Amino acid sequence: MTRRQRKNLYKILLSVAVILVSVIFVKNEYVKTLLLCSAYAVVGLDVLCSALRKIFSRQLFDEEILMSVATVGALVLHEFSEAAMVMTLYQLGELFQSVAVGKSRNSIKELMKLKVDFATVIRDGKEIKVIPEGISKGETILVIPGEKVALDGIIEEGESSFDTSSLTGESVPRELKAGDHVFSGMINIQSPVKIKTESVYTESTVAKILNLVETSSFYKSQSEKFITKFSRKYTPCVFFAALATAIIPTLLFGQSFLIWLRRALVFLIVSCPCALVISVPLSFFGAIGAASKQGVLIKGSEYIETLSKVSIVAFDKTGTVTKGEFSVSKISALDVNEEKLLEITAYAESFSNHPIALSIIKEYGKEIQKERIKNVVTIHGKGISAEIDGKKVLAGSRQLLIDNEIHIPYNDDGGTCVYVAYDNSAVGFILLEDKAKKNAAKSLQALKQSGIKHIVMLTGDNENSAQKVGKEVGADEVYSGLLPQDKVEKVLQMKEKGVTAFVGDGINDAPVLSCVDVGFAMGALGSDAAVEAADIVIMNDDLSAVADAVTLSKKTMKIVRQNIALSLGVKFGVMILSILGFDNMYAAIFADVGVMIIAVLNSMRMMKKKRAASPFVALLPSANTVSCVLILRKFL
Repeated sequence: MTRRQRKNLYKILLSVAVILVSVIFVKNEYVKTLLLCSAYAVVGLDVLCSALRKIFSRQLFDEEILMSVATVGALVLHEFSEAAMVMTLYQLGELFQSVAVGKSRNSIKELMKLKVDFATVIRDGKEIKVIPEGISKGETILVIPGEKVALDGIIEEGESSFDTSSLTGESVPRELKAGDHVFSGMINIQSPVKIKTESVYTESTVAKILNLVETSSFYKSQSEKFITKFSRKYTPCVFFAALATAIIPTLLFGQSFLIWLRRALVFLIVSCPCALVISVPLSFFGAIGAASKQGVLIKGSEYIETLSKVSIVAFDKTGTVTKGEFSVSKISALDVNEEKLLEITAYAESFSNHPIALSIIKEYGKEIQKERIKNVVTIHGKGISAEIDGKKVLAGSRQLLIDNEIHIPYNDDGGTCVYVAYDNSAVGFILLEDKAKKNAAKSLQALKQSGIKHIVMLTGDNENSAQKVGKEVGADEVYSGLLPQDKVEKVLQMKEKGVTAFVGDGINDAPVLSCVDVGFAMGALGSDAAVEAADIVIMNDDLSAVADAVTLSKKTMKIVRQNIALSLGVKFGVMILSILGFDNMYAAIFADVGVMIIAVLNSMRMMKKKRAASPFVALLPSANTVSCVLILRKFL
């Protein structure tokens, strides 16, 4: 608890003690009145002052103003115990809400600890402490065991284990050595390492994560927007309705003003929209915080609501469903030997970072003399053209060779195939394999169990390879041989059939991620395209996180609907009863503060990890009309 929260708690406890003493032990009416008014002042003075400030600033319709009017009216009617108890329970509800919001906020604030205050930079042979913002790209930083990595980079010297749990949610440390990439926010566990920075701080992984989390609150869901608009119109309406309840029966029918004033005050207490205004945003905020702990970053609550409606999920294949770690399985040469075919293909692919290119270069295994290569051109979605030793080389899809009017006198055996032409003649192909991730089939099955009706795989690979992987993981449909623009077209067609999500690597699939209803960037640690194009960023390669996110979104929306139904149902019910004459202040307290506490407790379930809920919390979803009526009967 914060200092202010503890102070409010002490006020509430003091007020409760004074109320109990006055009601149970004090017989003198004057002393009892004095004690009850004192209890009211202890907890209500700051509320009354705040209400006055809002009235003077023309914020006329606010829960503090409604509560102040209602309790002051109760004092006027000499209902001192009810006034003191209403204000005490109102403050208790506010305290409970404050603690709940603080708890959900803390789950996101944990991410803020990713940033380091200082990093050790090696300049002119000396170690200097510098803030991350003061480090340039290309400088060398020293990270000792126990320290966080300040900027993204490549290990120049040393090897160590790194804790990546704050970024990816993975508990198993990564073993990294010279030449491996490291990302800001990782914690060095074992040995000192020297890292050459690849970016400035504003472009680092930590900076992008913090920016994403800080801006997530700007993206409101439709439910939140509805609650905001609803409360703006609802509050003045019930205020005037309460005023009419107090005045009209007296003026038109000559009935007792005090009786109808009491009913109007009960009506006013009940009408406070606290439960809705607090619990709905808290549900979404808690969901974002819970997801962040698992390495899933959601840009805003609107994407949680949209994700809950998704019925179709499309996956990219390479690096998403599959490992993205290709290995050469066959080299088929024509007119040149296999060694020459592998050499010219590796040289042509040497300027590419695509997994296929890296696999071919790795298979070649020799140093590449870049001076032999000229005029490298990437043909988007098809392959590469280059001049090697003065002769033109084409390496890529079958369509690349066809477009250049090169006859292909052979067929591949299925799989991911790189066709090669040398000096305007087809000289063979290299076949590569990319196996599905271990949990891919299980993750896609979990998606179907979460309510997803249709799973599609989109890929630029050939049909044989795509169908093989699609069948292995359990995709309903597989579309192969697609260029990036073809994937966009397919996704747009799917959107006509239902709300669609797309899961890709966040770089090659940025166009699709931008046009889909919900875009997932998969395994996008450090990827600019992922953070900017996707709506949800999964910081590791765990496909099961997609199903977890869908389940989380559905659970969140279920809780939101429960809170809305509970709040409005109980409030309208007690409002009607108060007008009909059942003007019990304690029923009003339950309808306002009690329902708010139940709704907030219900919302707090979003902050829980995957474990059994407490018996009390487990009962919250069943707080329906029947149980509410049973509780109300006790008060009435």
